[in-house]
Amino acid sequence: MKVLHISAGNMYGGVETLLVTIARRRELCPQMEPSYAVCFDGRLSRELATTGVPVYILGATRVSRPWTVRQSRHRLRKLLSEKRFDVVVCHMPWSHAIFGPEVKKAGVPLVYWEHGPATGRRWLEAWARRTSPSLAICNSNFTAEAVRLLFSEVPIKVIYYPIDRPPNSDRVAARSSLGIPQNQIVIVQVSRMEPWKGHPTHLQALALLNDVPDWVCWMVGGAQQTVERQYFLGLQKQAARLGIAHRVKFLGQRSDVSQILAAADIFCQPNKKPEPFGIVFIEALWAGLPIVATDFGGASEIINDSCGRLAVPGDASSVSALLRTLIESPALRIAIGQAGPKRAEVLCDPMMRLKQLCETFVGCIS
Repeated sequence: MKVLHISAGNMYGGVETLLVTIARRRELCPQMEPSYAVCFDGRLSRELATTGVPVYILGATRVSRPWTVRQSRHRLRKLLSEKRFDVVVCHMPWSHAIFGPEVKKAGVPLVYWEHGPATGRRWLEAWARRTSPSLAICNSNFTAEAVRLLFSEVPIKVIYYPIDRPPNSDRVAARSSLGIPQNQIVIVQVSRMEPWKGHPTHLQALALLNDVPDWVCWMVGGAQQTVERQYFLGLQKQAARLGIAHRVKFLGQRSDVSQILAAADIFCQPNKKPEPFGIVFIEALWAGLPIVATDFGGASEIINDSCGRLAVPGDASSVSALLRTLIESPALRIAIGQAGPKRAEVLCDPMMRLKQLCETFVGCIS
């Protein structure tokens, strides 16, 4: 079964991580042969190419430049006429709005994959709604509820992301390589530099812990756009204003996230807005870290009392109280962390999730 995935390719986040995982772990479900069509040649296309899967570049496409839309649609039309695909998957409203009509014209089953919460009110969603897919896949039950605003009559399937367990890392060695004393408590957040990820709330919560000794916080993630760079500078100023700049380190974009998680003690990401799913929560669970997050969106589906704690959204004092308990209770912190890998396996074992995805595609074309 040949499956073509269509995505923009100009950014790199959760969607792109999923696409690379499907390509890299395709041996787990050999009957599903993935190919990719992306508009922008960048990190995504390069990482996909290293896996050996077919990658087709449709060309830089911007809605503000209609001729680029026509050109990329023409390239997809040509690709669909020259290659046989059993299913075409458009990821997110942008790809579906631009390329969904061409897939329908070619007579190939069209699947829409939603990775973020739809509102039904954005102009891009209204455009995407004009092309009804055969099936909608969602990355969480939270996202599925929103997708019904776009395609109320379309069957919806919830499939959690396949996320690999990283190689086992030696905690002592990881902390030593990063210069962290063994008795220091490391709180970590790994996310893009966007306000809805909750960095300001996290910093406010940490300021309430200034009386607690022996903790530091690592903020991992780099800015990809100008507005994100301004946000990043604002966070540094906020940390200084709160008197915790000496305890909070902004590490920027890192390629050693698995090592950083292995060296940490607590993962904290108090989102301001709901996380559609939350790959990083699963990565933290695989690393054996207790999680503090906010009680809505994908976090509510991933995190339960066995592996973490959920705070009141937007409430820094609630986040701070949960962090304080975990910092001051080593036995509780360790017990919750040890339950993480099992929870990650139940939710996101790659073999189970890729098999589920394959079965979903088979059902779509049968």
